[in-house]
Amino acid sequence: MTDTTTTSVVLSVDAMGGDKGPAAVVAGLSRFLEQDTGARAILHGDAAVLAPLVAKRKIGDRVEIRDAKGVVRMTDKPAHIMRHGKDTSMWSAIDSVRKSEADACVSCGNTGALMAMSMLILRKVDGVNRPAIACLWPSRNPGGFNVMLDAGADIRADQDDLLTYALMGTSYARNGLGISRPRVGLLNVGTEEHKGRAELKVAHDLISRAAPSGEFEYIGFVEGGDLPSSRVDVIVTDGFTGNVALKTGEGTATLISDALKASFNNSIWSKLAAIFAYSSLNRLKQRIDPRRVNGGVFLGLNGTVVKSHGSSDATGVAAALKLAAQLGRSGFRNKLAARVASANVLAQDAGHGDGSDADHEAKNEQSK
Repeated sequence: MTDTTTTSVVLSVDAMGGDKGPAAVVAGLSRFLEQDTGARAILHGDAAVLAPLVAKRKIGDRVEIRDAKGVVRMTDKPAHIMRHGKDTSMWSAIDSVRKSEADACVSCGNTGALMAMSMLILRKVDGVNRPAIACLWPSRNPGGFNVMLDAGADIRADQDDLLTYALMGTSYARNGLGISRPRVGLLNVGTEEHKGRAELKVAHDLISRAAPSGEFEYIGFVEGGDLPSSRVDVIVTDGFTGNVALKTGEGTATLISDALKASFNNSIWSKLAAIFAYSSLNRLKQRIDPRRVNGGVFLGLNGTVVKSHGSSDATGVAAALKLAAQLGRSGFRNKLAARVASANVLAQDAGHGDGSDADHEAKNEQSK
């Protein structure tokens, strides 16, 4: 891909969210700005706290500080923040995107509050019933990752939502991963067409028929084992299933890492073996390091919002900023809106709503 790091882009950064505080955010911002010479940032938070951190990193010429005293804490309820959050750094950061002062927003803060606030301030794209969170899943693909959505924005999704997720996921894969013709799979309990809930069967038909016009390849149903595989680029599912899969994957990775450490510390011989295997283990660690692609992207909003992990360090924050900059430069916001706008047309082309038995069965299941 062409190097675009000299092209101008402005990122709006919530400095007060996250477990490690503003010092980690500013450190990550400094690291990102060193690598991206065309980027600038609007940093939102307590100016008295941020000014010395920015001065220490010597990035004041490329960073504008917006004073915002309020902080959204990880324990805050989204409903409370919706009513009382206008003075917070999170609100200020999202609002800069709404005002077109910035190309994308990045926050390490409370996920529920960030999604609720983003929906309130930016509003949903016309045609989107339920926004989604897209995450990157380590895979055997050449780029090293697959896109999975929804990762937890909404626990429900009907056949129309799943079609929209497929379209939004392909747009993200094109603009975020550079995949010109993404391969899309619909997560199910099996690959056979007769398996799964009624709405999945309808979505299977909708996505299949929409693929030619949507310029993506639909490979059909995929199973949990395909999440890290090389046969798919975009995995579509509802937010409940996606979030369980994501947390299971994170927990399993932690278990394996802890088990390896315990094994290599078991005896003097295992410690010696660890020394000889150090380079291989280090390559494995870098390959699966979630900090390298840290950032879940909120899809379906009139603006780009990237959610960095709450425990992100400087490396993780820099990775989230890099992703946000890439999406901002690509015009992702407008491309996504255009992609979603085609959903109704694609659905009509697919023969959706023609009174088919499967369509009625799905609607009956959802009404129960």
